[in-house]
Amino acid sequence: MLTEPRLTVRPAPVLDDLLPLAGRTTALLDHRRALTPALAAEISAAGFARHFVPRRWGGTAGLFRPLADTVARLAEACASTAWCASLFAAHGRLAAYLPERGQQEVWGASPDVRIAAALAPPAAEAVAEGNGWWLNGTWFLVSGIDHADWVLLAGPSAGGRGPGQRLFAVPAAAVEILDTWRNSGLRGTGSNTVALGDVFVPEYRTFTIGELGRSRPGDAHCHAVPFQLTAPLQFAAPVLGAARGALRDWTTVMAAKHRPDGRPACDSPAVQQVLAEVSAQLHAAELLLCHAAERADTAAYRPDQAGAAPLPAAAENQRDLAVAAGLCTTSVARLFQTAGARCQSEEHPLQRRWRDVTAAAGHVALDLESAAAAYAPAAFAAAGARAGCGGPGEGRA
Repeated sequence: MLTEPRLTVRPAPVLDDLLPLAGRTTALLDHRRALTPALAAEISAAGFARHFVPRRWGGTAGLFRPLADTVARLAEACASTAWCASLFAAHGRLAAYLPERGQQEVWGASPDVRIAAALAPPAAEAVAEGNGWWLNGTWFLVSGIDHADWVLLAGPSAGGRGPGQRLFAVPAAAVEILDTWRNSGLRGTGSNTVALGDVFVPEYRTFTIGELGRSRPGDAHCHAVPFQLTAPLQFAAPVLGAARGALRDWTTVMAAKHRPDGRPACDSPAVQQVLAEVSAQLHAAELLLCHAAERADTAAYRPDQAGAAPLPAAAENQRDLAVAAGLCTTSVARLFQTAGARCQSEEHPLQRRWRDVTAAAGHVALDLESAAAAYAPAAFAAAGARAGCGGPGEGRA
């Protein structure tokens, strides 16, 4: 087992080569419905895949704020590229919960392997036998699978080895990729369906969902943070970056546009008001996202912490990131509505931004109703405790 990093540790992925490449190919990805091989290779070369890989395998074991900032910057050039880069990083963090032998198998040759994942409840079956499981099923919306080396597949475990869902690490070459990705937004993510038929996964390449966030001796901070605290970040950062790109595109359009009477559109009070309000809303979304990422980097979170004051950090992050995504969505919709008919062309960058932001913000991890359901009980319980009463709605005598 390695005990020292083999690569120079960088605090965040480096975009020097990836950013211009992503900007040049964003329209092409809409037609390919997947990343190009060059983009996928550059995502690894930039350091995304290794960002959360343990240092003993040559990874960065990095922080959440630098990654979120870098993903957002990349999404200003191409939301699909940023989405895949963000998920390749996040899935490397998940794979760090594999037993040691499984980590060796995944990262023994390089920390830069790309890992896709399907965590949603699948149409799958995992049957225990001997020292592993027979896994088969179908998994949907597996972003970046065409360029992945490994894939983490969720499945219910059966066969007397305890209840709950597990994640199984499978070589990407072992799955069948079904060409199903035809969505309106994030077209370049190649979020296709994968199928697997009776593949044996040894026990050292699997772990339970319940293990996520349980700190182990010697773990870096990023591997001790609960999954619920960080999961929305990987989706919110591309939303913010794409929304900032939309504002930039809209501002460029309006700076060159003229009204029917020949006056510059940018002199219109209505246009100026849109600019002021949307730029402020996106700044607010950025502050929410940055605070959430810093909370993940610094919070001394106890997994056994109940719903008493102070509010659990995971519920606060879910709230902040869902609201941030909502601000981005409504802002970009307003930009698209006010930009004019020419910007509604399928080839126009602003139309692509609108599609990408709408699709990305629709991810279940950014759902405001679910975030509110997680946040409100803790908030009301804290208010009740401060008032010295049994719960919300009961006042002091």
